[in-house]
Amino acid sequence: MTLLLTVFAAVAATVVWYASPRARCLKVSALCWMFWGASLMWLVDAFFEYKELQSAYFNPPPHELLNDAYLGLAVIALALTVWTVIFLVKDPEGVIKEALKNS
Repeated sequence: MTLLLTVFAAVAATVVWYASPRARCLKVSALCWMFWGASLMWLVDAFFEYKELQSAYFNPPPHELLNDAYLGLAVIALALTVWTVIFLVKDPEGVIKEALKNS
């Protein structure tokens, strides 16, 4: 479930980055890198877990699916938080700089 959620997030962020020049200005590429990196990490994890569990890998108990879903959502939330911090620090359009100058 973590792999699935992060791959969906990575694809969505990549489509947004590719389709919108404004998204490129807003540092969505950092978000893409984080989601694709997490997806690669979960893919390697899934490979080794499958190697260990064999066919039992495809029939996890419901509580493990729920735990994996929460973990996937937490990874997405963390990536969005890091991206927000990067975005605010870089301030590509100077909005925060202007707000601080005017106050």
